[in-house]
Amino acid sequence: MRHQSWRTWAAVRVGTVSTSRQYRRLIGAALAAAFCAASVAMAQDGKALFDAKCSVCHNIGGGPKVGPDLKGIVAKRGKDGTVAAVLDPAKAGLKPAMPNLGVPKKDAEAIVAYLDASTAAPAKDTAAASAPAVKEPVAQGTPAEIQLGGDLFEGKVRFANAGPSCNACHHVASDAHLGGGVLAAELTLVFSRMGKQGVSAILSGSPFPVMQTAYAGKEFSEKEINALVAFLQHVDQESSRQMPKEWGWRMFSAGAGGVVVLLGIFGLAGRGRKKRCVNQEIYDRQIKSE
Repeated sequence: MRHQSWRTWAAVRVGTVSTSRQYRRLIGAALAAAFCAASVAMAQDGKALFDAKCSVCHNIGGGPKVGPDLKGIVAKRGKDGTVAAVLDPAKAGLKPAMPNLGVPKKDAEAIVAYLDASTAAPAKDTAAASAPAVKEPVAQGTPAEIQLGGDLFEGKVRFANAGPSCNACHHVASDAHLGGGVLAAELTLVFSRMGKQGVSAILSGSPFPVMQTAYAGKEFSEKEINALVAFLQHVDQESSRQMPKEWGWRMFSAGAGGVVVLLGIFGLAGRGRKKRCVNQEIYDRQIKSE
């Protein structure tokens, strides 16, 4: 009986340990599944945020656009480092061209999760991935659109919502247009870098805080966007065949010439004036009257 009781106790004990291990395995599997589901959901949210805030300037494996290709950025900087770069680019040591998007930490973590998942995803076809992308030809705007875009860029024609002219901050190298400011990026070859879709996206909803502030409540119309895109495409295509004018020296020369002309006019106008002091005539009349 004692021997039988010991065997019964051992069997129950072994069964209990085995059941406990199974429970732990099930709990571990459930936690892993929940973690994976949360990671997938975060990556999906990150994709929507990336498309809305980052895709205008960045690709993931498609080559550089306005900014660098972000493939492998998480492996290079680490998750925490990449999140820090999204939250505060200047503090992370990125170039000044990278704006601070002002996203909360939760959104930055979702964007980084999407970048990490996109980089880790295996390529479907290595040969196709390594082959250069074939760009579809982009139709150029009509002469009327190009002219309107140039006039809007230079401020000869006001925007419908009274936004500032583009050349207040941007410059294009062209002998047919007045040079612009240097407060923002030079746009001569922006069409080659970004294409029609990228330029249109920035004009429709710029990710740059300065531009957002300048055009708050003064958004471009669709007609104006199409005209500006056509103008920038035209400038891009014609850049290699044009000699930009040195507007600085021209404006200085024009100003100096204007000063000389004004001095000549004043000199001619003053030739008939009496050289004697006016107060002397008043004094002489006063003496005679006494």
